[in-house]
Amino acid sequence: MADAEYKTSRLVVPKGVESVGVCYGMVSDDLPPATDVVKLYKSLGINSMRIYAPDTRVLDALRGSGIRLVLGVANEDLAALAANRASAASWVRANVKPYYPAVNITYIAVGNEVQGGAAQSILPAMRNLDAALAAAGLAGSIKVSTCVRLDVITNSFPPSSGVFARPHITEIARSLATTGAPLLANVYPYFAYRDNPRDISLSYATFRPGTAVRDGGSGLVYANLLDAMVDALHAALEKAGAGVVRVVVSESGWPSAGGFAASADNARAYNQGVVEHAGKGTPRRPGAALEAFVFAMFNENRKPGEPTEKSFGLFHPNASAVYPIKFR
Repeated sequence: MADAEYKTSRLVVPKGVESVGVCYGMVSDDLPPATDVVKLYKSLGINSMRIYAPDTRVLDALRGSGIRLVLGVANEDLAALAANRASAASWVRANVKPYYPAVNITYIAVGNEVQGGAAQSILPAMRNLDAALAAAGLAGSIKVSTCVRLDVITNSFPPSSGVFARPHITEIARSLATTGAPLLANVYPYFAYRDNPRDISLSYATFRPGTAVRDGGSGLVYANLLDAMVDALHAALEKAGAGVVRVVVSESGWPSAGGFAASADNARAYNQGVVEHAGKGTPRRPGAALEAFVFAMFNENRKPGEPTEKSFGLFHPNASAVYPIKFR
């Protein structure tokens, strides 16, 4: 696909965006080649990308692009990486050393929303990968973390009540405090609103004006649900003795079709709000710029689950915009 074929006339090219990225999901059989996807990111000025597992086509396409990358470790690989350092060293040799620094790998995400007993492998896998990076001469160059769902905390409302639900998450948080890596979190106001529209207003969930919610515990006032959900994580980190750890929103989005409140208008309002809010602080951490990744670049026709799962994309697979959105 040539550059001229990208239908981006309804999107504004941002300048120097680093606080907001877009997730490149690939659960689809009709997406453009990776080289064209990278061109699309660059044509829009989107300077950060997240992928969910190493993909040689994507990594090769990213060489020299300057795009910051969150490189995922597939959930099925966690057990082997946790079991011994040799596996972690092999993973780094195969997926990092041939590409870095030509590919600007910023974070390695060890698993995505890992559930059940497999979650016990996260921290040892993280530690083994940190050791493998150090042995490869990359200590401190690439931060190792994991991507969690918001249900790793309980009592998420009010935000100041947030606390981690499982001891292993507390251990991960304390480890991140020692390495200087952020906690990566997938945060979806859409699902909170869908499940509780009686108590959560659509305007509050989609960054539209008109709603202010006061946290009775902290006295802080929230104008949008994303901030409240992120600050519940901040509160949990503080209670775990890991208050220095940043939260990076590794996924957030709104579907444009397929279910309750899933419309192009709501998706545009929400995702535009994420783009404009990224780089700003939250009420609990007003001085810390929030880094966020919109999910996702494309509608993915092979996504399992509810119909909405196929309609989170900013773009159709032919690279035409699903709805107008401006990147700063």
